[in-house]
Amino acid sequence: MLGRAFALIAGFMFVEIAGGVFANSLTLLADAGHMFLDASALGFSWYAMRLSRRDQDHKLSYGYHRFQVLAAFINGLSLMVLCVWILYESFSRLRAPQEMLPIPAFAVASVGFAINLIAFRWLHDTHANANVRSAALHVLGDLLGSAAAITAALTVYFTGWLYADPLLALVIIVILGRGAWRVVKDSAHILLEGVPDELDLEEIRATLSTEVAGVIEVHHVHAWALTAEKPLLTLHANVDEQMELGTVVTSMKAVLSETFGIHHSTIQVEHGSCPDD
Repeated sequence: MLGRAFALIAGFMFVEIAGGVFANSLTLLADAGHMFLDASALGFSWYAMRLSRRDQDHKLSYGYHRFQVLAAFINGLSLMVLCVWILYESFSRLRAPQEMLPIPAFAVASVGFAINLIAFRWLHDTHANANVRSAALHVLGDLLGSAAAITAALTVYFTGWLYADPLLALVIIVILGRGAWRVVKDSAHILLEGVPDELDLEEIRATLSTEVAGVIEVHHVHAWALTAEKPLLTLHANVDEQMELGTVVTSMKAVLSETFGIHHSTIQVEHGSCPDD
């Protein structure tokens, strides 16, 4: 489903760009930018599912998951540049309105709405993972962009009010800019090895210290992520010398997996003072 939805939306994006240039419609060009954001999200989701089946190698011991994060960061930056350009054009056309061709703009926007509706039904009707459901929300947002482009074309056709095009383009830019900023922010946080938003290091430290028998104290806790769905963790644990270390480590990993969703962790167990202090 992801692959088909990606091909459908990415293919029509180029049609919408051509239609926006031909009809001189900012709303179509802005919606094409939003389609680019959606196509990127769908492509990353599809690629992530394919990468999950690919093993790491001697060059990339963690595998190839970070490529999608890097691509998201670059695409987010390019979308922010697009937002600035459309914003400039919108204010220019508010000062000096330009003629647009409403019929071609309406036709392209209507086909875009239908395509997004098909893609949304494909993704919404499936019972796949959160990755797919998230992609469906991106497509739902693009439906609103197509609706705005249709509204602008109809308004110009029936009333001749040329301000409808730049004003509704600004509406799409708000949606697109918000999505682009979130993509840049989240991908930059991952690339900078930031702690995943859903993890609280103090809560992890306290939970392991109180719920796992034999754990005296937990320190040097570090968390980061390969992708938004793959958190990683390292920590040191001071363990009672009377406890069997294998049992303690197994219990700690079970808590990390079941309570915090961390399925890959590295635990250094210690008796007495930490050698790294």
